[in-house]
Amino acid sequence: MKTGLIGQDLRGNFTQRVSNAFGLYDYEMKEMTPEETIQFVKEKKFEGINITFPYKQLVYDYVDIPSENAKKIGAVDTIVIKDGKSYGYNTDYQSFYYLIKRHNIDFKGKKILVLGNGGSSAAVQVVAKEMGASEIHVVDINESHGSISYVECFAKHLNSDIVINTSPVGMSPDISNAPIAMSLFSNCETVIDLIYNPILTTLGFNAQELGIQRVIGIEMEVAQTKYAVELITGKTICDDKIDEVIHDLLIEKCNIVLIGMPSAGKTSIGQILSKRLNKRFIDLDDVVVEKAKMPIPEIFAQSGEAGFRKLESMVALELSTLNNVIIATGGGTIKNKVNMDNLRLNGIVIFIDRDLDKLISSDPNRPLSSSKEALKIMHKERYPLYQKYSNVVVLNNEEMEKTVDEIIKAYHETATKAVI
Repeated sequence: MKTGLIGQDLRGNFTQRVSNAFGLYDYEMKEMTPEETIQFVKEKKFEGINITFPYKQLVYDYVDIPSENAKKIGAVDTIVIKDGKSYGYNTDYQSFYYLIKRHNIDFKGKKILVLGNGGSSAAVQVVAKEMGASEIHVVDINESHGSISYVECFAKHLNSDIVINTSPVGMSPDISNAPIAMSLFSNCETVIDLIYNPILTTLGFNAQELGIQRVIGIEMEVAQTKYAVELITGKTICDDKIDEVIHDLLIEKCNIVLIGMPSAGKTSIGQILSKRLNKRFIDLDDVVVEKAKMPIPEIFAQSGEAGFRKLESMVALELSTLNNVIIATGGGTIKNKVNMDNLRLNGIVIFIDRDLDKLISSDPNRPLSSSKEALKIMHKERYPLYQKYSNVVVLNNEEMEKTVDEIIKAYHETATKAVI
Protein backbone atom coordinates (compact mmCIF):
# COMPACT_ATOMS: atom_id res chain seq x y z
CA MET A 1 0.00 0.00 0.00
CA LYS A 2 1.54 3.30 -1.15
CA THR A 3 -1.21 5.54 0.13
CA GLY A 4 -4.31 4.73 2.14
CA LEU A 5 -6.10 4.49 5.46
CA ILE A 6 -5.51 2.11 8.36
CA GLY A 7 -7.77 1.57 11.35
CA GLN A 8 -9.55 -1.05 13.40
CA ASP A 9 -12.99 -1.01 11.76
CA LEU A 10 -13.41 0.71 8.39
CA ARG A 11 -16.98 -0.33 7.58
CA GLY A 12 -18.85 2.60 6.07
CA ASN A 13 -15.72 4.75 5.89
CA PHE A 14 -15.81 7.43 3.16
CA THR A 15 -12.11 8.39 3.15
CA GLN A 16 -11.17 6.51 -0.01
CA ARG A 17 -14.07 8.07 -1.91
CA VAL A 18 -13.18 11.57 -0.65
CA SER A 19 -9.44 11.14 -1.31
CA ASN A 20 -10.25 10.21 -4.90
CA ALA A 21 -12.35 13.37 -5.19
CA PHE A 22 -9.30 15.42 -4.17
CA GLY A 23 -7.14 13.73 -6.80
CA LEU A 24 -5.48 10.94 -4.79
CA TYR A 25 -6.50 7.84 -6.74
CA ASP A 26 -3.93 5.23 -5.67
CA TYR A 27 -5.57 4.86 -2.27
CA GLU A 28 -6.42 1.74 -0.27
CA MET A 29 -8.05 0.99 3.07
CA LYS A 30 -6.84 -1.74 5.40
CA GLU A 31 -8.04 -2.87 8.81
CA MET A 32 -5.18 -3.73 11.14
CA THR A 33 -4.58 -4.86 14.70
CA PRO A 34 -2.56 -2.60 17.03
CA GLU A 35 0.50 -4.79 16.51
CA GLU A 36 0.15 -4.73 12.74
CA THR A 37 -0.29 -0.96 12.79
CA ILE A 38 2.88 -0.37 14.78
CA GLN A 39 4.88 -2.70 12.52
CA PHE A 40 3.50 -1.06 9.38
CA VAL A 41 4.44 2.42 10.59
CA LYS A 42 7.91 1.32 11.69
CA GLU A 43 8.68 -0.35 8.34
CA LYS A 44 7.89 2.88 6.38
CA LYS A 45 7.00 0.97 3.21
CA PHE A 46 4.50 3.57 2.07
CA GLU A 47 4.43 7.13 0.74
CA GLY A 48 1.64 8.59 2.85
CA ILE A 49 -1.10 7.15 5.04
CA ASN A 50 -4.00 8.25 7.18
CA ILE A 51 -4.70 6.72 10.59
CA THR A 52 -8.14 6.54 12.13
CA PHE A 53 -9.79 5.24 15.31
CA PRO A 54 -8.34 3.95 17.57
CA TYR A 55 -4.68 4.28 16.53
CA LYS A 56 -4.02 8.03 16.36
CA GLN A 57 -2.37 8.17 19.77
CA LEU A 58 -0.80 4.76 19.38
CA VAL A 59 1.30 5.67 16.32
CA TYR A 60 2.53 8.98 17.75
CA ASP A 61 5.56 7.34 19.39
CA TYR A 62 6.58 5.61 16.18
CA VAL A 63 7.02 8.58 13.83
CA ASP A 64 10.45 10.15 13.46
CA ILE A 65 9.38 13.78 13.25
CA PRO A 66 5.98 14.86 14.64
CA SER A 67 4.61 18.27 13.62
CA GLU A 68 4.04 21.01 16.19
CA ASN A 69 0.30 20.34 16.15
CA ALA A 70 0.91 16.62 16.62
CA LYS A 71 3.17 17.39 19.59
CA LYS A 72 0.54 19.60 21.21
CA ILE A 73 -2.10 16.93 20.80
CA GLY A 74 -0.07 13.76 21.27
CA ALA A 75 -1.73 12.10 18.29
CA VAL A 76 -1.03 11.59 14.59
CA ASP A 77 -3.55 10.99 11.81
CA THR A 78 -1.36 11.47 8.73
CA ILE A 79 2.14 10.12 8.12
CA VAL A 80 4.30 11.03 5.12
CA ILE A 81 7.67 9.48 4.26
CA LYS A 82 10.38 11.92 3.12
CA ASP A 83 14.00 10.90 2.55
CA GLY A 84 13.51 7.76 4.59
CA LYS A 85 12.02 9.54 7.61
CA SER A 86 8.41 9.49 8.79
CA TYR A 87 6.71 12.82 9.39
CA GLY A 88 3.59 12.77 11.55
CA TYR A 89 0.82 15.36 11.28
CA ASN A 90 -2.52 16.03 12.95
CA THR A 91 -5.14 17.18 10.46
CA ASP A 92 -7.89 16.81 13.09
CA TYR A 93 -6.56 20.09 14.46
CA GLN A 94 -6.84 21.94 11.12
CA SER A 95 -10.18 20.43 10.15
CA PHE A 96 -11.82 21.14 13.51
CA TYR A 97 -10.72 24.77 13.22
CA TYR A 98 -12.23 24.79 9.73
CA LEU A 99 -15.50 23.34 11.05
CA ILE A 100 -16.04 25.87 13.82
CA LYS A 101 -15.12 28.80 11.59
CA ARG A 102 -17.47 27.50 8.89
CA HIS A 103 -20.35 27.66 11.37
CA ASN A 104 -19.23 30.78 13.28
CA ILE A 105 -19.12 28.93 16.61
CA ASP A 106 -17.75 31.01 19.49
CA PHE A 107 -15.86 29.11 22.20
CA LYS A 108 -14.74 32.13 24.19
CA GLY A 109 -15.92 31.94 27.79
CA LYS A 110 -17.98 28.80 27.07
CA LYS A 111 -18.26 25.58 29.02
CA ILE A 112 -17.34 22.71 26.70
CA LEU A 113 -18.27 19.06 27.12
CA VAL A 114 -16.18 16.64 25.03
CA LEU A 115 -17.49 13.07 24.76
CA GLY A 116 -14.74 10.51 24.22
CA ASN A 117 -11.04 10.59 25.06
CA GLY A 118 -9.21 9.36 21.96
CA GLY A 119 -7.04 11.05 19.35
CA SER A 120 -9.80 13.26 17.89
CA SER A 121 -10.80 14.31 21.40
CA ALA A 122 -7.25 15.44 22.10
CA ALA A 123 -7.29 17.70 19.03
CA VAL A 124 -10.70 19.13 19.95
CA GLN A 125 -9.50 19.92 23.48
CA VAL A 126 -6.45 21.81 22.20
CA VAL A 127 -8.52 23.87 19.76
CA ALA A 128 -11.20 24.63 22.37
CA LYS A 129 -8.52 25.82 24.80
CA GLU A 130 -6.83 27.98 22.15
CA MET A 131 -10.18 29.55 21.29
CA GLY A 132 -10.79 30.68 24.84
CA ALA A 133 -13.14 28.10 26.35
CA SER A 134 -13.60 28.78 30.08
CA GLU A 135 -14.06 25.10 31.00
CA ILE A 136 -13.38 21.85 29.15
CA HIS A 137 -14.66 18.57 30.58
CA VAL A 138 -13.87 15.26 28.91
CA VAL A 139 -16.33 12.41 29.47
CA ASP A 140 -15.45 8.78 28.82
CA ILE A 141 -16.93 5.38 29.60
CA ASN A 142 -13.55 4.44 31.07
CA GLU A 143 -12.90 7.14 33.64
CA SER A 144 -9.20 7.94 33.79
CA HIS A 145 -6.74 10.76 34.31
CA GLY A 146 -8.09 13.73 32.38
CA SER A 147 -11.63 12.42 31.99
CA ILE A 148 -14.76 12.07 34.10
CA SER A 149 -17.52 9.48 34.15
CA TYR A 150 -20.96 9.95 32.62
CA VAL A 151 -22.36 9.82 36.16
CA GLU A 152 -20.29 12.88 37.11
CA CYS A 153 -21.19 14.52 33.80
CA PHE A 154 -24.92 14.27 34.53
CA ALA A 155 -24.43 15.34 38.14
CA LYS A 156 -22.31 18.44 37.52
CA HIS A 157 -22.23 19.51 33.88
CA LEU A 158 -25.75 19.66 32.46
CA ASN A 159 -25.18 23.42 32.05
CA SER A 160 -22.56 22.94 29.31
CA ASP A 161 -22.76 25.42 26.43
CA ILE A 162 -21.26 23.27 23.67
CA VAL A 163 -21.27 19.47 23.38
CA ILE A 164 -18.78 17.75 21.07
CA ASN A 165 -19.00 14.03 20.41
CA THR A 166 -15.69 12.39 19.48
CA SER A 167 -16.76 8.93 20.69
CA PRO A 168 -17.96 6.20 18.29
CA VAL A 169 -21.39 6.00 19.96
CA GLY A 170 -24.04 6.45 17.28
CA MET A 171 -21.81 5.31 14.42
CA SER A 172 -23.26 2.95 11.82
CA PRO A 173 -24.53 0.27 12.23
CA ASP A 174 -25.63 1.29 15.77
CA ILE A 175 -27.29 4.44 14.50
CA SER A 176 -30.15 4.55 17.00
CA ASN A 177 -27.75 5.08 19.91
CA ALA A 178 -26.68 8.42 21.36
CA PRO A 179 -24.04 8.98 24.07
CA ILE A 180 -26.26 11.43 26.00
CA ALA A 181 -29.85 12.68 26.04
CA MET A 182 -29.77 16.27 24.80
CA SER A 183 -33.07 17.07 26.51
CA LEU A 184 -31.14 17.15 29.82
CA PHE A 185 -28.82 19.93 28.63
CA SER A 186 -31.10 22.98 28.76
CA ASN A 187 -28.20 25.45 28.43
CA CYS A 188 -26.66 23.87 25.32
CA GLU A 189 -26.47 26.07 22.24
CA THR A 190 -24.41 23.86 19.87
CA VAL A 191 -23.84 20.14 19.32
CA ILE A 192 -20.95 19.02 17.11
CA ASP A 193 -20.81 15.32 16.24
CA LEU A 194 -17.63 14.14 14.50
CA ILE A 195 -19.33 10.92 13.33
CA TYR A 196 -20.06 11.08 9.59
CA ASN A 197 -21.84 7.76 9.06
CA PRO A 198 -24.78 8.08 9.45
CA ILE A 199 -24.86 11.52 7.84
CA LEU A 200 -26.97 12.89 10.70
CA THR A 201 -26.53 11.03 13.98
CA THR A 202 -29.23 10.42 16.57
CA LEU A 203 -27.40 12.88 18.84
CA GLY A 204 -27.48 15.54 16.13
CA PHE A 205 -31.07 14.77 15.25
CA ASN A 206 -32.16 15.10 18.89
CA ALA A 207 -30.37 18.45 19.09
CA GLN A 208 -32.12 19.59 15.91
CA GLU A 209 -35.54 18.68 17.33
CA LEU A 210 -34.76 20.78 20.41
CA GLY A 211 -33.78 23.79 18.31
CA ILE A 212 -30.07 23.44 19.14
CA GLN A 213 -27.53 24.21 16.42
CA ARG A 214 -26.07 20.93 15.24
CA VAL A 215 -23.01 20.35 13.06
CA ILE A 216 -22.42 17.08 11.22
CA GLY A 217 -19.14 15.19 10.98
CA ILE A 218 -19.08 14.76 7.22
CA GLU A 219 -17.91 18.36 6.89
CA MET A 220 -14.88 17.76 9.10
CA GLU A 221 -14.18 14.42 7.42
CA VAL A 222 -14.00 16.08 4.00
CA ALA A 223 -11.86 18.97 5.26
CA GLN A 224 -9.53 16.56 7.06
CA THR A 225 -9.07 14.46 3.94
CA LYS A 226 -8.32 17.58 1.90
CA TYR A 227 -5.53 18.59 4.29
CA ALA A 228 -4.16 15.02 4.35
CA VAL A 229 -4.10 14.80 0.55
CA GLU A 230 -2.18 18.09 0.43
CA LEU A 231 0.42 16.68 2.83
CA ILE A 232 0.75 13.41 0.92
CA THR A 233 0.90 14.91 -2.59
CA GLY A 234 2.58 18.22 -1.80
CA LYS A 235 -0.08 20.02 -3.84
CA THR A 236 -2.30 22.86 -2.60
CA ILE A 237 -6.07 22.44 -2.95
CA CYS A 238 -8.43 25.42 -2.79
CA ASP A 239 -10.78 25.38 0.22
CA ASP A 240 -13.70 25.94 -2.17
CA LYS A 241 -13.20 22.35 -3.29
CA ILE A 242 -14.35 21.21 0.18
CA ASP A 243 -17.89 22.51 -0.41
CA GLU A 244 -17.98 20.88 -3.83
CA VAL A 245 -16.93 17.49 -2.45
CA ILE A 246 -19.39 17.72 0.47
CA HIS A 247 -22.23 18.43 -1.95
CA ASP A 248 -21.30 15.58 -4.30
CA LEU A 249 -20.84 13.17 -1.41
CA LEU A 250 -24.22 14.00 0.06
CA ILE A 251 -25.97 13.56 -3.29
CA GLU A 252 -24.26 10.20 -3.66
CA LYS A 253 -24.64 8.88 -0.11
CA CYS A 254 -28.04 10.23 0.94
CA ASN A 255 -30.96 7.85 0.65
CA ILE A 256 -34.34 8.76 -0.77
CA VAL A 257 -37.14 7.59 1.54
CA LEU A 258 -40.57 7.46 -0.07
CA ILE A 259 -43.62 7.70 2.20
CA GLY A 260 -47.31 7.86 1.40
CA MET A 261 -50.59 6.00 1.39
CA PRO A 262 -50.89 2.46 -0.01
CA SER A 263 -51.17 2.63 -3.84
CA ALA A 264 -49.81 6.19 -3.93
CA GLY A 265 -47.13 4.96 -6.37
CA LYS A 266 -44.12 4.62 -4.09
CA THR A 267 -42.87 1.34 -5.57
CA SER A 268 -43.29 2.33 -9.23
CA ILE A 269 -41.72 5.73 -8.63
CA GLY A 270 -38.90 4.18 -6.62
CA GLN A 271 -38.04 1.79 -9.44
CA ILE A 272 -37.88 4.63 -11.97
CA LEU A 273 -35.75 6.74 -9.59
CA SER A 274 -33.41 3.78 -9.13
CA LYS A 275 -32.63 3.73 -12.86
CA ARG A 276 -32.40 7.49 -13.18
CA LEU A 277 -30.14 8.07 -10.14
CA ASN A 278 -28.23 4.78 -10.10
CA LYS A 279 -29.35 4.04 -6.55
CA ARG A 280 -30.49 0.58 -5.44
CA PHE A 281 -34.24 0.28 -4.87
CA ILE A 282 -35.60 -1.48 -1.79
CA ASP A 283 -39.27 -2.04 -0.95
CA LEU A 284 -39.52 -2.18 2.83
CA ASP A 285 -42.61 -4.41 2.71
CA ASP A 286 -40.77 -6.88 0.47
CA VAL A 287 -37.99 -7.16 3.05
CA VAL A 288 -40.58 -7.74 5.79
CA VAL A 289 -42.15 -10.54 3.72
CA GLU A 290 -38.73 -12.05 3.07
CA LYS A 291 -37.81 -12.09 6.75
CA ALA A 292 -41.19 -13.41 7.86
CA LYS A 293 -41.22 -15.99 5.05
CA MET A 294 -44.91 -15.32 4.50
CA PRO A 295 -47.07 -12.66 2.76
CA ILE A 296 -48.35 -9.64 4.68
CA PRO A 297 -51.96 -10.91 5.07
CA GLU A 298 -50.61 -14.06 6.77
CA ILE A 299 -48.42 -11.96 9.10
CA PHE A 300 -51.53 -10.03 10.13
CA ALA A 301 -53.49 -13.27 10.54
CA GLN A 302 -50.84 -14.86 12.75
CA SER A 303 -49.44 -11.88 14.68
CA GLY A 304 -51.93 -9.06 14.19
CA GLU A 305 -50.97 -5.51 13.30
CA ALA A 306 -48.75 -5.25 16.41
CA GLY A 307 -46.64 -8.21 15.24
CA PHE A 308 -46.35 -6.76 11.75
CA ARG A 309 -45.33 -3.32 13.07
CA LYS A 310 -42.64 -4.86 15.26
CA LEU A 311 -41.09 -6.63 12.28
CA GLU A 312 -41.50 -3.48 10.17
CA SER A 313 -39.55 -1.42 12.73
CA MET A 314 -36.74 -3.97 12.80
CA VAL A 315 -36.45 -3.78 9.01
CA ALA A 316 -36.67 0.04 9.00
CA LEU A 317 -33.73 0.23 11.41
CA GLU A 318 -31.71 -2.16 9.28
CA LEU A 319 -32.37 -0.19 6.09
CA SER A 320 -31.60 3.09 7.85
CA THR A 321 -27.93 2.10 8.12
CA LEU A 322 -27.53 1.87 4.33
CA ASN A 323 -26.29 4.59 1.99
CA ASN A 324 -27.19 5.45 -1.61
CA VAL A 325 -30.49 3.56 -1.74
CA ILE A 326 -34.11 4.36 -2.47
CA ILE A 327 -36.50 2.99 0.15
CA ALA A 328 -40.23 2.67 -0.49
CA THR A 329 -41.85 2.39 2.92
CA GLY A 330 -45.13 0.72 3.80
CA GLY A 331 -48.08 3.07 4.15
CA GLY A 332 -48.07 2.74 7.95
CA THR A 333 -44.33 2.98 8.57
CA ILE A 334 -44.85 6.57 9.69
CA LYS A 335 -47.07 5.44 12.59
CA ASN A 336 -43.97 4.69 14.66
CA LYS A 337 -41.86 7.83 15.21
CA VAL A 338 -38.77 5.70 15.82
CA ASN A 339 -38.98 4.36 12.26
CA MET A 340 -38.90 7.85 10.80
CA ASP A 341 -36.26 9.10 13.22
CA ASN A 342 -33.96 6.32 12.02
CA LEU A 343 -34.80 6.59 8.31
CA ARG A 344 -34.13 10.35 8.37
CA LEU A 345 -30.55 9.95 9.61
CA ASN A 346 -29.29 8.92 6.17
CA GLY A 347 -32.23 9.97 4.03
CA ILE A 348 -34.27 12.71 2.45
CA VAL A 349 -37.96 11.89 3.01
CA ILE A 350 -40.32 12.42 0.06
CA PHE A 351 -44.09 12.30 0.63
CA ILE A 352 -45.85 10.92 -2.46
CA ASP A 353 -49.27 12.54 -2.16
CA ARG A 354 -52.20 11.31 -4.21
CA ASP A 355 -55.87 12.25 -4.21
CA LEU A 356 -58.01 9.93 -2.14
CA ASP A 357 -60.27 9.01 -5.06
CA LYS A 358 -57.22 7.72 -6.99
CA LEU A 359 -56.11 5.30 -4.24
CA ILE A 360 -56.99 1.60 -4.47
CA SER A 361 -59.30 0.25 -1.75
CA SER A 362 -59.59 -3.42 -2.76
CA ASP A 363 -56.04 -4.80 -2.70
CA PRO A 364 -55.97 -8.17 -0.85
CA ASN A 365 -52.32 -7.61 0.05
CA ARG A 366 -53.23 -4.53 2.12
CA PRO A 367 -55.37 -5.76 5.04
CA LEU A 368 -55.95 -2.29 6.51
CA SER A 369 -57.33 -0.65 3.35
CA SER A 370 -59.80 -3.29 2.19
CA SER A 371 -62.72 -0.87 1.69
CA LYS A 372 -63.33 2.75 0.69
CA GLU A 373 -64.48 3.60 4.20
CA ALA A 374 -61.40 2.02 5.78
CA LEU A 375 -59.22 3.90 3.31
CA LYS A 376 -60.83 7.23 4.22
CA ILE A 377 -60.29 6.64 7.94
CA MET A 378 -56.69 5.63 7.34
CA HIS A 379 -56.05 8.69 5.14
CA LYS A 380 -57.42 11.05 7.77
CA GLU A 381 -55.24 9.45 10.48
CA ARG A 382 -52.01 9.28 8.51
CA TYR A 383 -52.02 12.41 6.35
CA PRO A 384 -50.73 14.74 9.11
CA LEU A 385 -47.91 12.27 9.81
CA TYR A 386 -46.85 12.16 6.16
CA GLN A 387 -46.66 15.94 6.19
CA LYS A 388 -44.81 16.01 9.52
CA TYR A 389 -42.03 13.63 8.54
CA SER A 390 -41.41 14.72 4.93
CA ASN A 391 -38.69 17.01 3.63
CA VAL A 392 -40.50 17.33 0.32
CA VAL A 393 -44.11 16.77 -0.83
CA VAL A 394 -44.87 15.84 -4.47
CA LEU A 395 -48.23 15.11 -6.08
CA ASN A 396 -48.68 11.92 -8.09
CA ASN A 397 -52.05 12.49 -9.75
CA GLU A 398 -50.96 12.76 -13.40
CA GLU A 399 -47.90 11.55 -15.34
CA MET A 400 -45.55 9.52 -13.16
CA GLU A 401 -42.45 10.65 -15.10
CA LYS A 402 -43.34 14.25 -14.23
CA THR A 403 -43.54 13.27 -10.55
CA VAL A 404 -40.13 11.60 -10.82
CA ASP A 405 -38.63 14.73 -12.39
CA GLU A 406 -39.97 16.82 -9.49
CA ILE A 407 -38.50 14.40 -6.95
CA ILE A 408 -35.06 14.44 -8.55
CA LYS A 409 -35.02 18.24 -8.67
CA ALA A 410 -36.18 18.50 -5.05
CA TYR A 411 -33.66 15.88 -3.93
CA HIS A 412 -30.73 17.80 -5.39
CA GLU A 413 -31.98 21.05 -3.86
CA THR A 414 -32.65 19.50 -0.46
CA ALA A 415 -29.81 17.03 0.11
CA THR A 416 -27.19 19.60 1.12
CA LYS A 417 -29.30 22.13 3.00
CA ALA A 418 -31.29 19.44 4.83
CA VAL A 419 -28.26 18.07 6.64
CA ILE A 420 -25.86 20.98 6.97
